[in-house]
Amino acid sequence: MASSTKLFERRRQRNRTQLRKKSAGRPRLSIHRTNQHIYAQIIDDVKGVTLAAASTVEKDLRGGATSNADAAAKVGKMIAERAKAAGVGEVVFDRGAFLYHGRVKALADAAREGGLDF
Repeated sequence: MASSTKLFERRRQRNRTQLRKKSAGRPRLSIHRTNQHIYAQIIDDVKGVTLAAASTVEKDLRGGATSNADAAAKVGKMIAERAKAAGVGEVVFDRGAFLYHGRVKALADAAREGGLDF
């Protein structure tokens, strides 16, 4: 039996390749979550560049709690603002192997409220 980390990586890779097939040239909003922080980046897979990024590690969000849904919502709003500044309006949501629940859902909802389409 494969270890849990190998299964996790396999699921993440499968999800990423499926999104690249379906994205039709739209940038990808990729989420990474740890026990302490949450990270989000908008990636253009055609050029292989990161267009915008936000996380709870930044000085603006480091003061309070960084591992709850409120902090994730702040990151979602921040990534939406930075995406608009970079000229991105539509993205494909890449949750990796993380369930669409809790902090991941809070980030996605805040990004939608901020003006991102996905």
